[in-house]
Amino acid sequence: MSSSPVAIPSSSYSAIHVAVSISPTRGSLAQESLLRNSLAPLANVRQPKVLHPIENEDLRILLLENISLDAVKTFESNGWRVDHLSKAMNEDDLVKRIGQYHAIGIRSKTKITERVIKAAFKLLVIGCFCIGVNQVDLVTAGKAGIPVFNSPFSNSRSVAELVISEIIALARQYFERSFEMRQGIWNKQSNGCWEIRGKTLGIIGYGHIGSQLSVLAEAFGMRVLFYDVVNIMPLGSARQVESMSSLLSGSDFVTIHVPELPETMNMISGIQLAQMKKGAYLINNARGSVVDIPALIKAVQSGHIAGAAVDVFPHEPGANGAPFDDQLNQWASELCALKNVILTPHIGGSTEEAQRMIGEEVSGALTRYLNFGSTVGAANFPEVDLRAITAEQPDHVRICHVHINQPGVLRQVNEVLSPYNVEKQYSDSKGDVAYLMADIADVSPQDVNRLREMISKTSANILTRLLA
Repeated sequence: MSSSPVAIPSSSYSAIHVAVSISPTRGSLAQESLLRNSLAPLANVRQPKVLHPIENEDLRILLLENISLDAVKTFESNGWRVDHLSKAMNEDDLVKRIGQYHAIGIRSKTKITERVIKAAFKLLVIGCFCIGVNQVDLVTAGKAGIPVFNSPFSNSRSVAELVISEIIALARQYFERSFEMRQGIWNKQSNGCWEIRGKTLGIIGYGHIGSQLSVLAEAFGMRVLFYDVVNIMPLGSARQVESMSSLLSGSDFVTIHVPELPETMNMISGIQLAQMKKGAYLINNARGSVVDIPALIKAVQSGHIAGAAVDVFPHEPGANGAPFDDQLNQWASELCALKNVILTPHIGGSTEEAQRMIGEEVSGALTRYLNFGSTVGAANFPEVDLRAITAEQPDHVRICHVHINQPGVLRQVNEVLSPYNVEKQYSDSKGDVAYLMADIADVSPQDVNRLREMISKTSANILTRLLA
Protein backbone atom coordinates (compact mmCIF):
# COMPACT_ATOMS: atom_id res chain seq x y z
CA MET A 1 0.00 0.00 0.00
CA SER A 2 1.35 3.44 -0.90
CA SER A 3 1.71 6.43 1.37
CA SER A 4 -1.04 8.94 2.04
CA PRO A 5 -1.36 12.02 -0.17
CA VAL A 6 -0.02 15.41 0.83
CA ALA A 7 -2.45 17.28 3.06
CA ILE A 8 -4.06 19.76 0.69
CA PRO A 9 -7.16 21.78 1.70
CA SER A 10 -10.34 19.98 0.78
CA SER A 11 -11.49 22.84 -1.44
CA SER A 12 -8.97 21.67 -4.05
CA TYR A 13 -10.09 18.06 -4.05
CA SER A 14 -12.84 18.38 -6.62
CA ALA A 15 -13.76 20.50 -9.58
CA ILE A 16 -16.78 20.22 -11.88
CA HIS A 17 -16.84 21.30 -15.51
CA VAL A 18 -19.80 21.74 -17.85
CA ALA A 19 -19.82 21.92 -21.61
CA VAL A 20 -20.77 24.59 -24.10
CA SER A 21 -21.68 22.67 -27.24
CA ILE A 22 -20.44 23.97 -30.57
CA SER A 23 -22.21 22.34 -33.49
CA PRO A 24 -20.19 21.15 -36.47
CA THR A 25 -20.41 23.19 -39.65
CA ARG A 26 -23.50 22.21 -41.63
CA GLY A 27 -24.70 22.87 -45.17
CA SER A 28 -23.95 21.83 -48.70
CA LEU A 29 -20.65 23.72 -48.96
CA ALA A 30 -19.19 21.97 -45.92
CA GLN A 31 -20.44 18.57 -47.10
CA GLU A 32 -19.00 19.15 -50.57
CA SER A 33 -15.64 20.12 -49.07
CA LEU A 34 -15.54 16.97 -46.95
CA LEU A 35 -16.36 14.81 -49.97
CA ARG A 36 -13.52 16.40 -51.94
CA ASN A 37 -11.02 15.83 -49.17
CA SER A 38 -11.06 12.21 -48.02
CA LEU A 39 -8.24 12.96 -45.52
CA ALA A 40 -10.16 15.63 -43.61
CA PRO A 41 -9.47 15.21 -39.87
CA LEU A 42 -12.12 13.64 -37.70
CA ALA A 43 -12.32 16.81 -35.60
CA ASN A 44 -14.03 18.57 -38.53
CA VAL A 45 -16.77 15.93 -38.47
CA ARG A 46 -17.30 15.37 -34.73
CA GLN A 47 -16.53 18.52 -32.80
CA PRO A 48 -15.25 17.95 -29.24
CA LYS A 49 -16.98 19.81 -26.46
CA VAL A 50 -15.54 23.01 -25.09
CA LEU A 51 -15.54 22.81 -21.30
CA HIS A 52 -15.81 25.58 -18.73
CA PRO A 53 -15.96 25.45 -14.93
CA ILE A 54 -19.30 26.08 -13.28
CA GLU A 55 -17.76 27.59 -10.16
CA ASN A 56 -18.29 31.29 -9.53
CA GLU A 57 -15.02 32.21 -11.22
CA ASP A 58 -13.42 31.10 -14.48
CA LEU A 59 -10.12 29.32 -14.66
CA ARG A 60 -7.19 31.60 -13.83
CA ILE A 61 -3.67 30.99 -15.08
CA LEU A 62 -0.42 32.57 -13.87
CA LEU A 63 2.44 32.73 -16.40
CA LEU A 64 5.85 33.84 -15.14
CA GLU A 65 9.29 34.54 -16.67
CA ASN A 66 8.04 36.12 -19.90
CA ILE A 67 6.53 32.97 -21.38
CA SER A 68 5.65 33.19 -25.09
CA LEU A 69 2.60 35.26 -25.97
CA ASP A 70 1.44 32.34 -28.13
CA ALA A 71 0.71 30.49 -24.90
CA VAL A 72 -1.25 33.48 -23.61
CA LYS A 73 -3.37 33.50 -26.77
CA THR A 74 -4.04 29.76 -26.46
CA PHE A 75 -5.34 30.11 -22.91
CA GLU A 76 -7.35 33.25 -23.61
CA SER A 77 -8.98 31.58 -26.61
CA ASN A 78 -10.48 29.13 -24.12
CA GLY A 79 -11.99 32.00 -22.16
CA TRP A 80 -9.53 31.73 -19.28
CA ARG A 81 -8.05 34.68 -17.43
CA VAL A 82 -4.27 34.95 -17.78
CA ASP A 83 -1.85 36.96 -15.63
CA HIS A 84 1.36 37.24 -17.65
CA LEU A 85 4.47 38.48 -15.80
CA SER A 86 8.02 38.93 -17.11
CA LYS A 87 9.91 37.96 -13.93
CA ALA A 88 10.23 34.90 -11.74
CA MET A 89 8.69 34.77 -8.26
CA ASN A 90 10.37 33.69 -5.05
CA GLU A 91 8.77 31.17 -2.74
CA ASP A 92 7.23 33.71 -0.36
CA ASP A 93 5.56 35.66 -3.17
CA LEU A 94 4.27 32.46 -4.74
CA VAL A 95 2.79 31.26 -1.47
CA LYS A 96 0.90 34.55 -1.17
CA ARG A 97 -0.52 34.47 -4.70
CA ILE A 98 -0.78 30.85 -5.83
CA GLY A 99 -4.04 30.19 -3.99
CA GLN A 100 -6.10 32.08 -6.57
CA TYR A 101 -4.85 30.17 -9.63
CA HIS A 102 -5.92 26.90 -11.26
CA ALA A 103 -2.77 26.60 -13.41
CA ILE A 104 0.74 28.03 -13.44
CA GLY A 105 3.38 28.27 -16.16
CA ILE A 106 7.05 28.78 -15.35
CA ARG A 107 10.48 28.47 -16.93
CA SER A 108 13.68 27.55 -15.12
CA LYS A 109 14.03 30.17 -12.37
CA THR A 110 10.75 29.83 -10.47
CA LYS A 111 10.74 27.01 -7.91
CA ILE A 112 7.51 25.14 -7.16
CA THR A 113 8.29 23.70 -3.72
CA GLU A 114 6.24 21.59 -1.31
CA ARG A 115 5.35 24.76 0.58
CA VAL A 116 4.04 26.40 -2.60
CA ILE A 117 2.00 23.31 -3.53
CA LYS A 118 0.41 23.16 -0.10
CA ALA A 119 -0.68 26.78 -0.51
CA ALA A 120 -2.13 26.11 -3.97
CA PHE A 121 -5.77 25.54 -2.95
CA LYS A 122 -7.11 25.51 -6.51
CA LEU A 123 -4.10 24.39 -8.53
CA LEU A 124 -4.87 21.69 -11.11
CA VAL A 125 -1.81 21.65 -13.36
CA ILE A 126 1.76 22.99 -13.72
CA GLY A 127 3.47 23.81 -17.02
CA CYS A 128 7.26 24.06 -17.31
CA PHE A 129 7.89 26.05 -20.49
CA CYS A 130 11.40 24.63 -20.87
CA ILE A 131 13.23 21.30 -21.13
CA GLY A 132 13.68 20.43 -17.48
CA VAL A 133 11.30 19.90 -14.55
CA ASN A 134 13.84 19.87 -11.72
CA GLN A 135 12.50 23.24 -10.50
CA VAL A 136 9.26 21.51 -9.42
CA ASP A 137 8.78 19.13 -6.48
CA LEU A 138 7.37 16.40 -8.73
CA VAL A 139 6.59 13.93 -5.96
CA THR A 140 4.58 16.41 -3.90
CA ALA A 141 2.78 17.67 -7.01
CA GLY A 142 1.82 14.13 -7.99
CA LYS A 143 0.54 13.27 -4.53
CA ALA A 144 -1.56 16.44 -4.63
CA GLY A 145 -3.09 15.32 -7.94
CA ILE A 146 -1.25 17.93 -10.01
CA PRO A 147 0.36 16.76 -13.28
CA VAL A 148 3.44 18.59 -14.53
CA PHE A 149 4.06 19.11 -18.24
CA ASN A 150 7.20 20.32 -20.00
CA SER A 151 8.70 20.56 -23.47
CA PRO A 152 11.70 18.23 -23.62
CA PHE A 153 12.36 18.49 -27.35
CA SER A 154 11.20 21.85 -28.74
CA ASN A 155 14.47 23.75 -28.30
CA SER A 156 16.79 20.92 -29.35
CA ARG A 157 17.75 22.64 -32.59
CA SER A 158 18.43 25.97 -30.88
CA VAL A 159 20.83 24.37 -28.39
CA ALA A 160 22.57 22.33 -31.12
CA GLU A 161 23.14 25.44 -33.23
CA LEU A 162 24.48 27.33 -30.21
CA VAL A 163 27.03 24.57 -29.58
CA ILE A 164 28.23 24.67 -33.18
CA SER A 165 28.68 28.45 -32.93
CA GLU A 166 30.60 28.06 -29.66
CA ILE A 167 32.89 25.41 -31.16
CA ILE A 168 33.83 27.77 -34.00
CA ALA A 169 34.16 30.77 -31.69
CA LEU A 170 36.46 28.89 -29.31
CA ALA A 171 38.57 27.48 -32.14
CA ARG A 172 38.99 30.87 -33.86
CA GLN A 173 39.05 33.07 -30.70
CA TYR A 174 37.11 35.76 -32.54
CA PHE A 175 35.05 36.77 -29.51
CA GLU A 176 38.35 37.73 -27.80
CA ARG A 177 39.52 39.66 -30.84
CA SER A 178 36.15 41.45 -31.01
CA PHE A 179 36.48 42.53 -27.37
CA GLU A 180 40.02 43.79 -28.01
CA MET A 181 38.90 45.75 -31.09
CA ARG A 182 36.27 47.53 -29.01
CA GLN A 183 39.09 48.57 -26.70
CA GLY A 184 41.05 49.94 -29.64
CA ILE A 185 43.51 47.03 -29.81
CA TRP A 186 44.48 45.57 -33.21
CA ASN A 187 45.67 42.00 -32.56
CA LYS A 188 45.62 39.97 -35.76
CA GLN A 189 46.98 36.52 -34.99
CA SER A 190 46.49 32.88 -35.93
CA ASN A 191 48.39 31.31 -33.06
CA GLY A 192 46.12 28.82 -31.33
CA CYS A 193 43.33 29.26 -33.90
CA TRP A 194 42.05 26.20 -35.71
CA GLU A 195 39.62 25.05 -38.36
CA ILE A 196 37.07 22.62 -36.91
CA ARG A 197 37.18 20.43 -40.03
CA GLY A 198 38.89 17.16 -39.17
CA LYS A 199 38.62 17.70 -35.41
CA THR A 200 36.82 15.29 -33.06
CA LEU A 201 33.68 16.28 -31.17
CA GLY A 202 32.78 14.21 -28.11
CA ILE A 203 29.11 14.33 -27.10
CA ILE A 204 28.11 13.23 -23.60
CA GLY A 205 24.41 12.35 -23.83
CA TYR A 206 23.09 11.33 -27.25
CA GLY A 207 19.46 12.34 -26.88
CA HIS A 208 17.49 14.78 -29.01
CA ILE A 209 20.05 17.57 -28.69
CA GLY A 210 23.12 15.37 -28.89
CA SER A 211 21.93 13.52 -31.99
CA GLN A 212 20.98 16.73 -33.82
CA LEU A 213 24.34 18.21 -32.90
CA SER A 214 26.01 15.09 -34.26
CA VAL A 215 24.50 15.65 -37.70
CA LEU A 216 25.45 19.33 -37.75
CA ALA A 217 29.01 18.60 -36.66
CA GLU A 218 29.51 16.01 -39.41
CA ALA A 219 28.27 18.56 -41.96
CA PHE A 220 31.22 20.72 -40.86
CA GLY A 221 33.61 17.83 -41.45
CA MET A 222 34.04 16.86 -37.80
CA ARG A 223 34.49 13.33 -36.50
CA VAL A 224 31.86 12.51 -33.81
CA LEU A 225 32.15 10.28 -30.76
CA PHE A 226 29.40 9.97 -28.18
CA TYR A 227 28.89 8.41 -24.78
CA ASP A 228 25.51 7.48 -23.33
CA VAL A 229 24.34 5.20 -20.53
CA VAL A 230 22.21 3.25 -23.02
CA ASN A 231 23.12 1.78 -26.40
CA ILE A 232 21.82 4.06 -29.14
CA MET A 233 21.95 3.68 -32.90
CA PRO A 234 24.12 6.55 -34.15
CA LEU A 235 23.21 8.96 -36.88
CA GLY A 236 25.58 9.35 -39.82
CA SER A 237 29.13 8.24 -39.06
CA ALA A 238 29.04 8.98 -35.33
CA ARG A 239 30.44 6.26 -33.10
CA GLN A 240 29.44 5.32 -29.54
CA VAL A 241 32.28 4.68 -27.10
CA GLU A 242 32.09 2.38 -24.10
CA SER A 243 33.32 4.80 -21.44
CA MET A 244 33.35 8.50 -20.78
CA SER A 245 37.12 8.40 -20.24
CA SER A 246 37.55 7.10 -23.80
CA LEU A 247 35.48 9.98 -25.10
CA LEU A 248 37.36 12.57 -23.03
CA SER A 249 40.80 11.38 -24.07
CA GLY A 250 39.89 11.17 -27.76
CA SER A 251 38.04 14.46 -28.31
CA ASP A 252 39.19 17.95 -29.27
CA PHE A 253 35.85 19.39 -28.13
CA VAL A 254 33.63 17.91 -25.42
CA THR A 255 30.00 18.99 -25.05
CA ILE A 256 27.54 17.87 -22.37
CA HIS A 257 23.81 17.16 -22.88
CA VAL A 258 22.51 15.29 -19.84
CA PRO A 259 19.66 15.96 -17.35
CA GLU A 260 20.20 17.10 -13.78
CA LEU A 261 20.23 13.91 -11.71
CA PRO A 262 22.10 12.82 -8.58
CA GLU A 263 24.42 10.74 -10.76
CA THR A 264 25.22 13.69 -13.07
CA MET A 265 26.17 16.06 -10.25
CA ASN A 266 29.76 17.26 -10.92
CA MET A 267 30.17 14.49 -13.49
CA ILE A 268 32.92 16.64 -15.01
CA SER A 269 35.37 17.49 -12.23
CA GLY A 270 39.13 17.50 -11.75
CA ILE A 271 39.64 13.82 -12.62
CA GLN A 272 37.62 14.03 -15.83
CA LEU A 273 39.24 17.33 -16.90
CA ALA A 274 42.67 15.73 -16.47
CA GLN A 275 41.57 12.90 -18.80
CA MET A 276 40.82 15.37 -21.59
CA LYS A 277 43.42 16.02 -24.29
CA LYS A 278 45.76 18.92 -23.56
CA GLY A 279 44.44 21.90 -25.51
CA ALA A 280 40.89 20.54 -25.74
CA TYR A 281 37.74 22.59 -25.13
CA LEU A 282 34.73 21.98 -22.83
CA ILE A 283 31.17 23.16 -23.53
CA ASN A 284 28.27 22.97 -21.05
CA ASN A 285 24.77 23.94 -22.14
CA ALA A 286 23.06 21.25 -20.04
CA ARG A 287 22.68 22.01 -16.32
CA GLY A 288 24.80 24.11 -13.99
CA SER A 289 25.39 21.24 -11.58
CA VAL A 290 27.08 18.84 -14.01
CA VAL A 291 30.44 20.67 -14.17
CA ASP A 292 32.66 21.44 -11.19
CA ILE A 293 33.41 25.03 -12.17
CA PRO A 294 36.25 25.65 -9.67
CA ALA A 295 37.98 22.59 -11.16
CA LEU A 296 37.35 23.95 -14.66
CA ILE A 297 38.86 27.31 -13.68
CA LYS A 298 42.05 25.57 -12.52
CA ALA A 299 42.23 23.48 -15.69
CA VAL A 300 41.95 26.59 -17.89
CA GLN A 301 44.43 28.56 -15.78
CA SER A 302 46.97 25.73 -16.06
CA GLY A 303 46.60 25.65 -19.84
CA HIS A 304 45.48 22.02 -19.91
CA ILE A 305 42.05 23.13 -21.15
CA ALA A 306 42.38 25.65 -24.00
CA GLY A 307 38.96 27.19 -23.54
CA ALA A 308 35.37 26.63 -22.51
CA ALA A 309 31.81 27.77 -23.10
CA VAL A 310 29.42 27.84 -20.14
CA ASP A 311 25.73 28.71 -20.53
CA VAL A 312 24.36 27.31 -17.25
CA PHE A 313 25.45 27.83 -13.65
CA PRO A 314 24.70 26.36 -10.21
CA HIS A 315 23.07 29.62 -9.11
CA GLU A 316 21.65 32.06 -11.64
CA PRO A 317 20.20 35.58 -11.23
CA GLY A 318 16.42 35.70 -10.94
CA ALA A 319 15.88 38.50 -13.46
CA ASN A 320 17.52 40.30 -16.37
CA GLY A 321 19.88 43.00 -15.14
CA ALA A 322 20.55 41.29 -11.81
CA PRO A 323 24.26 40.88 -10.95
CA PHE A 324 26.24 37.75 -11.72
CA ASP A 325 28.87 38.07 -8.99
CA ASP A 326 30.68 36.36 -6.14
CA GLN A 327 27.66 36.67 -3.86
CA LEU A 328 25.74 34.44 -6.24
CA ASN A 329 28.63 32.05 -7.01
CA GLN A 330 31.79 32.58 -5.01
CA TRP A 331 34.03 31.87 -8.01
CA ALA A 332 32.20 34.19 -10.46
CA SER A 333 34.85 36.94 -10.70
CA GLU A 334 37.62 34.37 -11.20
CA LEU A 335 35.64 32.69 -13.98
CA CYS A 336 34.87 36.00 -15.68
CA ALA A 337 38.58 36.89 -15.72
CA LEU A 338 39.54 33.88 -17.86
CA LYS A 339 40.42 34.40 -21.50
CA ASN A 340 38.93 32.18 -24.21
CA VAL A 341 35.98 31.29 -22.02
CA ILE A 342 32.55 32.13 -23.41
CA LEU A 343 29.98 32.95 -20.72
CA THR A 344 26.32 33.31 -21.69
CA PRO A 345 23.21 33.85 -19.51
CA HIS A 346 21.36 30.55 -20.04
CA ILE A 347 20.41 31.30 -23.66
CA GLY A 348 20.62 27.73 -25.00
CA GLY A 349 16.99 27.54 -26.08
CA SER A 350 16.29 31.26 -26.17
CA THR A 351 15.39 31.78 -29.81
CA GLU A 352 12.05 33.06 -31.00
CA GLU A 353 11.43 29.81 -32.86
CA ALA A 354 12.18 27.65 -29.82
CA GLN A 355 10.13 29.75 -27.41
CA ARG A 356 7.20 29.77 -29.83
CA MET A 357 7.30 25.97 -30.16
CA ILE A 358 7.65 25.53 -26.41
CA GLY A 359 4.72 27.89 -25.86
CA GLU A 360 2.58 25.94 -28.28
CA GLU A 361 3.53 22.52 -26.92
CA VAL A 362 3.12 23.20 -23.20
CA SER A 363 0.02 25.38 -23.51
CA GLY A 364 -1.51 22.66 -25.67
CA ALA A 365 -0.75 20.02 -23.04
CA LEU A 366 -2.25 22.13 -20.26
CA THR A 367 -5.33 22.86 -22.36
CA ARG A 368 -5.87 19.18 -23.15
CA TYR A 369 -5.65 18.33 -19.47
CA LEU A 370 -8.00 21.08 -18.32
CA ASN A 371 -10.53 20.47 -21.09
CA PHE A 372 -10.32 16.71 -21.61
CA GLY A 373 -8.33 15.24 -18.71
CA SER A 374 -5.48 13.96 -20.91
CA THR A 375 -2.16 13.45 -19.12
CA VAL A 376 -0.12 12.25 -22.11
CA GLY A 377 3.37 13.72 -21.78
CA ALA A 378 3.16 14.46 -18.03
CA ALA A 379 6.50 14.19 -16.24
CA ASN A 380 5.18 12.99 -12.88
CA PHE A 381 1.85 11.39 -13.66
CA PRO A 382 0.35 8.26 -15.23
CA GLU A 383 -0.23 8.91 -18.95
CA VAL A 384 -3.94 8.40 -19.59
CA ASP A 385 -6.13 9.60 -22.44
CA LEU A 386 -9.54 8.90 -24.00
CA ARG A 387 -11.04 10.19 -27.21
CA ALA A 388 -13.01 13.37 -26.65
CA ILE A 389 -16.69 13.50 -25.77
CA THR A 390 -18.36 15.17 -28.73
CA ALA A 391 -21.10 17.74 -29.09
CA GLU A 392 -23.40 14.94 -30.29
CA GLN A 393 -23.20 13.31 -26.82
CA PRO A 394 -24.94 15.84 -24.56
CA ASP A 395 -25.66 13.38 -21.73
CA HIS A 396 -22.10 12.04 -21.41
CA VAL A 397 -19.85 12.77 -18.43
CA ARG A 398 -16.11 12.17 -18.07
CA ILE A 399 -14.78 11.09 -14.67
CA CYS A 400 -11.16 12.14 -13.96
CA HIS A 401 -10.18 10.48 -10.70
CA VAL A 402 -6.70 10.85 -9.19
CA HIS A 403 -6.17 8.47 -6.30
CA ILE A 404 -3.64 6.65 -4.15
CA ASN A 405 -2.28 3.59 -5.92
CA GLN A 406 -3.75 0.85 -3.76
CA PRO A 407 -6.01 -2.20 -4.22
CA GLY A 408 -9.79 -1.87 -4.35
CA VAL A 409 -10.12 1.59 -5.92
CA LEU A 410 -11.66 0.44 -9.21
CA ARG A 411 -14.21 -1.64 -7.33
CA GLN A 412 -15.32 1.35 -5.25
CA VAL A 413 -15.53 3.68 -8.24
CA ASN A 414 -17.35 1.16 -10.41
CA GLU A 415 -19.91 0.59 -7.67
CA VAL A 416 -20.71 4.31 -7.86
CA LEU A 417 -20.91 4.12 -11.66
CA SER A 418 -22.90 0.88 -11.79
CA PRO A 419 -26.30 2.54 -12.53
CA TYR A 420 -24.83 4.04 -15.72
CA ASN A 421 -23.45 2.76 -19.00
CA VAL A 422 -19.63 3.01 -18.80
CA GLU A 423 -18.65 3.51 -22.43
CA LYS A 424 -14.88 3.92 -21.99
CA GLN A 425 -12.54 3.44 -19.04
CA TYR A 426 -8.78 3.56 -18.70
CA SER A 427 -6.56 3.52 -15.61
CA ASP A 428 -2.82 3.63 -15.07
CA SER A 429 -0.43 4.25 -12.19
CA LYS A 430 2.98 5.79 -11.58
CA GLY A 431 4.53 5.20 -8.19
CA ASP A 432 2.13 6.15 -5.41
CA VAL A 433 -0.33 7.89 -7.75
CA ALA A 434 -2.96 6.35 -10.02
CA TYR A 435 -5.30 8.02 -12.51
CA LEU A 436 -8.64 6.75 -13.79
CA MET A 437 -10.62 8.20 -16.69
CA ALA A 438 -14.10 6.94 -17.50
CA ASP A 439 -16.85 8.18 -19.83
CA ILE A 440 -20.40 7.37 -18.76
CA ALA A 441 -23.64 7.92 -20.65
CA ASP A 442 -27.22 8.89 -19.77
CA VAL A 443 -26.25 11.20 -16.91
CA SER A 444 -28.78 13.87 -15.96
CA PRO A 445 -27.59 17.33 -14.82
CA GLN A 446 -28.96 16.55 -11.36
CA ASP A 447 -26.66 13.50 -11.09
CA VAL A 448 -23.39 15.39 -11.68
CA ASN A 449 -22.94 16.80 -8.19
CA ARG A 450 -23.98 13.53 -6.58
CA LEU A 451 -21.47 11.54 -8.65
CA ARG A 452 -18.68 13.97 -7.87
CA GLU A 453 -19.45 13.82 -4.15
CA MET A 454 -19.66 10.03 -4.00
CA ILE A 455 -16.38 9.43 -5.87
CA SER A 456 -14.59 12.13 -3.86
CA LYS A 457 -15.55 10.29 -0.67
CA THR A 458 -13.88 7.04 -1.71
CA SER A 459 -11.02 6.04 0.60
CA ALA A 460 -8.12 6.64 -1.82
CA ASN A 461 -9.34 9.89 -3.38
CA ILE A 462 -6.82 12.65 -4.08
CA LEU A 463 -8.71 14.75 -6.63
CA THR A 464 -11.85 14.14 -8.67
CA ARG A 465 -13.01 16.22 -11.64
CA LEU A 466 -16.13 15.71 -13.72
CA LEU A 467 -16.13 16.95 -17.32
CA ALA A 468 -19.59 17.08 -18.80
